[in-house]
Amino acid sequence: MNSCHFGIRRWLLAALALTAFIASGQTVPDSTATKENQLNVDIQFLGRGEMRYGGFQRDVVPGEEPVTNPRNSFLLSRTRLPITFKRDWLEACVTPQHSGVWGQEGKGSFNLYESWVKMSTHSGLFAQVGRVALDYDDERIIGSDDWAMASSSHDVLRMGYEGHGHKAHVILAYNQNAQVMGNGDTYYVNGAQPYKTMQDMWYHYDMTRLNLGASLLFMNIGMQSAEELTTKKTIYQQLVGGYASFTPKRWKAEASFYYQFGHNEFDMKIDAWMASVKASFTPRDNFGIVAGYDYLSGDKLFAVPANGNIGVVQHKVIKGFSTVYGSHHQFYGAMDFFYVSTYLNGFTPGLQNAYFGGFYCPLTGLRLDASYHYFATATELVDMERTLGHQFELQASYAISRDVKLAVGASFMSGSETMERLKRTSANNKLRWGWISLVVTPRIFSTKW
Repeated sequence: MNSCHFGIRRWLLAALALTAFIASGQTVPDSTATKENQLNVDIQFLGRGEMRYGGFQRDVVPGEEPVTNPRNSFLLSRTRLPITFKRDWLEACVTPQHSGVWGQEGKGSFNLYESWVKMSTHSGLFAQVGRVALDYDDERIIGSDDWAMASSSHDVLRMGYEGHGHKAHVILAYNQNAQVMGNGDTYYVNGAQPYKTMQDMWYHYDMTRLNLGASLLFMNIGMQSAEELTTKKTIYQQLVGGYASFTPKRWKAEASFYYQFGHNEFDMKIDAWMASVKASFTPRDNFGIVAGYDYLSGDKLFAVPANGNIGVVQHKVIKGFSTVYGSHHQFYGAMDFFYVSTYLNGFTPGLQNAYFGGFYCPLTGLRLDASYHYFATATELVDMERTLGHQFELQASYAISRDVKLAVGASFMSGSETMERLKRTSANNKLRWGWISLVVTPRIFSTKW
């Protein structure tokens, strides 16, 4: 078991002390000062229709061989009602959310996407507590994953400082399934969050004169032991790394590197890493090109038998990098075959993703995007080549008005034999996917007093 335990009580005591300090440091306005409260109410509606051909295995029927459902069409929708309040040093937000598939049993899900309060000082200190959508840097490691209908938010206490080009955040989370004494400190990950405890430290600095920004991130994630669910045993894994962006004139260069270590919930040692580089050039406001490369380490001796199942190999160390809580859809191909859907047995051969593309805006409000991805595994496979396939993506979006946007997209993938085996289906050499979405985000009420 990893010994990196940060002491929940100490974290919480320090957090409460800082929160009290921030609250006590506020200046009460005098009778001649202007008192201003601001309340905003918005509606955010997202509707999306999708049609898939191949790539995903149909639900297995007892006694039958798993087969691919060649076509699958459905409609999704999400509605949010963000209510925000602000008064000098105090802010609050409540966002009810409903999401689901049209015709879904139970009529979808209804929950609070965000619900938080935030206190801040004029010197830049702040404390925020509640359910928060977290977005950091390019959202590769921590992001709201807005493409998913439910998206991601976290029950946390976030504290920090922002000012003079510096941003420093500390994030603390501690989750339980219910307020029951008999459960002790046990947390089953089928709850609202995919971890038991989490402590993050993030620092960012902007060097405006050099058009350079850089961030450092450290995460300590505590998971309930999968082997001792009736005990209080928590196993910790860590992630450390950074992100940098350089934006001289019409160029932009981005790079990131992250390393994972510690142990997973089965107490297996983790030794994994990832790196990415990306460059974009916008010679004109209505035209631009982009190219990049991602490498995510994979597990050694990843066996892929011809019958479509993933081979069981005795691993002593986890080499496959986990993208934890990032916005996966925007990085590894729009068809979401990697780091959204998983492989059997929890192992992964990793991923290499080389891509290039561009955009063009022929009319005001209209944007056209096209891109190409080459996918391959990071590790060598047993009796198989590394190449997974070639993916082409097209997208068009049009802003009908300030708060109404329509978009359509199509993706095509020519998959290899390796791709067919990894995804356990024989249809992965002719994958197609299309979608259309409507986003409406009007502000329906705003007042000050």
